[in-house]
Amino acid sequence: MDQITRTSPQLGAALRRRRKQLRLSQEELGDKTKLRQATISRLESGDTGTKLGTLLNVVAALGLELVVRPRSKARAADIEDIF
Repeated sequence: MDQITRTSPQLGAALRRRRKQLRLSQEELGDKTKLRQATISRLESGDTGTKLGTLLNVVAALGLELVVRPRSKARAADIEDIF
């Protein structure tokens, strides 16, 4: 199922859900991506200081892809209800 994310916390929550679906700990995901567990934690909490390359490495390690498309008409509050 596609997930729409518009904020850093929404993206972090989506990545956390996927990691848990794969039954990976933050440390195990960190090992796969050569990142510290603390970096994975900050990304999942919606930290806005994450480098784009780091984000893309984590997305790939989780078997996901990032899709850029025009914004839908849905209100941000409607999307928040998904999470």
